[in-house]
Amino acid sequence: MQIKPLADRVVVKPLEETEQMKGGLYIPDTAKEKPQQGEVVAVGPGRVSDEGKRIEIELKVGDRVIYGKYSGTEVTIGDAEYLILRESDVLAVVANAKK
Repeated sequence: MQIKPLADRVVVKPLEETEQMKGGLYIPDTAKEKPQQGEVVAVGPGRVSDEGKRIEIELKVGDRVIYGKYSGTEVTIGDAEYLILRESDVLAVVANAKK
């Protein structure tokens, strides 16, 4: 992927919701809500404070995050869809069971 976010922005690949619910019902595309979880695929260098110091971003590539429902800007690169968010739009990092 050839995208490099600036300042305190991160690029997230939204995780698709499963089409089948626990009860076995299928949800049509028109009834699905926007995903609110994704995987961080690129991280900016961080914002610059008023004093001129760089404030590092806490997120890293590979983090699975939860973000606000209508946060960020949707972009399509090639055939993949991504979301560009400010670090402050990320609500939480989902704990990874692999660690």
